[in-house]
Amino acid sequence: MKIHCSEDAQRIAERRLPNIIFGFVEGGTGREVGMNHNMSAFDKIKLQPRVLKNIDPRVMRTTFLNQSFDVPFGIAPMGMCNIVHPNADRIMAKSAVKHKMPLGLSTAASSLVEDVYQWAPESAWFQLYVLPPIEHTMALVDRVKNCGYKTLVLTVDTPQVSRRVRDLRSGFSVDFKIGLRQFIDFATHPAWSLRMLKAGRPGPANFPKDGAQFDRNASRALANWAFLEKLRDLWPHNLIVKGVTSFSDAQRIQKLGINAIYVSNHGGRQLDSVPAAIDILPQIRRAVGPDYPLIMDSGVRSGEDILKALVLGANFVMLGRPVLFAVAAGGAHGLDSLIEGLKYDLSTGMAQIGLKDITDAGPNNLTETDMILPHV
Repeated sequence: MKIHCSEDAQRIAERRLPNIIFGFVEGGTGREVGMNHNMSAFDKIKLQPRVLKNIDPRVMRTTFLNQSFDVPFGIAPMGMCNIVHPNADRIMAKSAVKHKMPLGLSTAASSLVEDVYQWAPESAWFQLYVLPPIEHTMALVDRVKNCGYKTLVLTVDTPQVSRRVRDLRSGFSVDFKIGLRQFIDFATHPAWSLRMLKAGRPGPANFPKDGAQFDRNASRALANWAFLEKLRDLWPHNLIVKGVTSFSDAQRIQKLGINAIYVSNHGGRQLDSVPAAIDILPQIRRAVGPDYPLIMDSGVRSGEDILKALVLGANFVMLGRPVLFAVAAGGAHGLDSLIEGLKYDLSTGMAQIGLKDITDAGPNNLTETDMILPHV
């Protein structure tokens, strides 16, 4: 079944995944207002078509933190990806290499940090949650450094994991307690269930079996300003702070010598009343100045969404749910189909607004009646 866009991927994934798994991937916190606002906010942004421009050949290559990528977008860090497909982490890693794009690997990944680095040594970034005990977190940072990772992404927007009503209703839990309802759910999705039975139950792979176990609901408030300063001193490579939606926080992070800020509201999975990341992005760009590296996610679903984020001040864009849905829907082929579609639509969008080089995207590409934002 062909995947032409993120909506196709989501629709097919919903049929192929058990309800409990699909709900975990798709859902947000609260009434899911914030999650839906992320997407609707993109719909309100209008780009200005330009005519009679020389737009061939178009260049989507870009450099971010001294690393060259073929496209200005990548795969956001997501926990327990193998829950949708037993080889999801490997599929995403191989696709990142094929398309020369970054892959964010979560602290709660289903695969070992060592394995993912072997699969995608030039593409893999590691995303860090600061979980108790702090000794385990620091040991994990050392493991990542010793593997060869050159980019560390510290997530700071999850001081406490929010309740997700879909998960409560479905009975989702990290250790997969299976009752009658879940058994029926799995039984009515035999292809997924048989793959999982063969591969074994997925779970967070980077926690010691005989030591500190992963607790999804544990406080992550150890990620504070003091810890950030300490991490900056200890980590010798690129350090990105993820989950920023405050321009005053962004300015303080910038002053600490952090290499880049990742504008994100966790896809609406933490605070229902949070502003859409795309709405706050121009304010953060204005706060940190024109040259400071910014990356963003939350609500990105199409090539034009990627283009809009770049126009509004991002240097790089990441996608989460659409990638996982594509893997669930069609494995490696499904993900490649999604990425090729995103690339084509991004290139077409560039042509429509008169851009030859993606790095030239900016507020001047907004509709002429809407160009009220400062140049960045």
